[in-house]
Amino acid sequence: MDKLKVNLQYILPKHALSRLVGSFAASEAGPLTTAFIKWFIKQYKVNMEEALHSDPRAYKTFNDFFTRPLKPGMRPIAEGDDLVIHPVDGCVSQLGPIKDGHLFQAKGHEYSLHTLLAGSREDETKFTDGDFATVYLSPTDYHRIHMPMTGTLRKMIYVPGDLFSVNPLTTAHVPGLFARNERVVCLFDTHKGPMAMILVGATIVASIETVWAGTITPPTGPSVFSWDYPSDGKQAITLEKGAELGRFKLGSTIIALFGKGMLEEFDDDVYAGAVTRLGRPMAKLD
Repeated sequence: MDKLKVNLQYILPKHALSRLVGSFAASEAGPLTTAFIKWFIKQYKVNMEEALHSDPRAYKTFNDFFTRPLKPGMRPIAEGDDLVIHPVDGCVSQLGPIKDGHLFQAKGHEYSLHTLLAGSREDETKFTDGDFATVYLSPTDYHRIHMPMTGTLRKMIYVPGDLFSVNPLTTAHVPGLFARNERVVCLFDTHKGPMAMILVGATIVASIETVWAGTITPPTGPSVFSWDYPSDGKQAITLEKGAELGRFKLGSTIIALFGKGMLEEFDDDVYAGAVTRLGRPMAKLD
């Protein structure tokens, strides 16, 4: 049955399906929207006590609900310039060193750093022999993405691709999954070195947004496109640790990359399968 679920994804019209779901998620359907939100809360056991607006009727669209803000103080940010924090609520898929230009995906599967970063040798060099962490956001999670450490935006890259599911079953069976799915790569300079936050699209992920550029996808582009940003002056975009970076409209995965020698170690409670909560310590800087 598991093999059938994975194989079906190769033939399903994933982009068309995702855009159809996205249209519904963005629509103001009144009682129908509220009923669906209530069903979703019950089905996925969403903790609405954490939400700024706990009443399902407060949300005009499903997207509004899915990207709901939390009450102030719900995710305190661990202090200290030597600490990297979890950027999202979710579950660690994999983490560790980037070895020989490859990242570990799941047992029997790796994928290329070069391909993940859309074939840029310059960008690839920044993270050669560095470290990575991949975190999966399930439907029940808070779906805003925050900065693991303070950084100044240098570049954003839109990479077209497929839209396989990124759930644990598919991750374990589709080779090179994260380097073949549609994604948005955000490259930052930090006081310790280069950092990347990669927002990976997936089946029925209706939209990927950033706080500085708004909606990046849809529409789906036919080719790689990049934007460069100034690193100094009034136009520089600097986001503090814990600041919102972007959001998913329907769930997906983030990959954080850190340059060589930046991390001393990941925290002891950060391992494959561990639950993450925004703001808690993820790693210590060297």
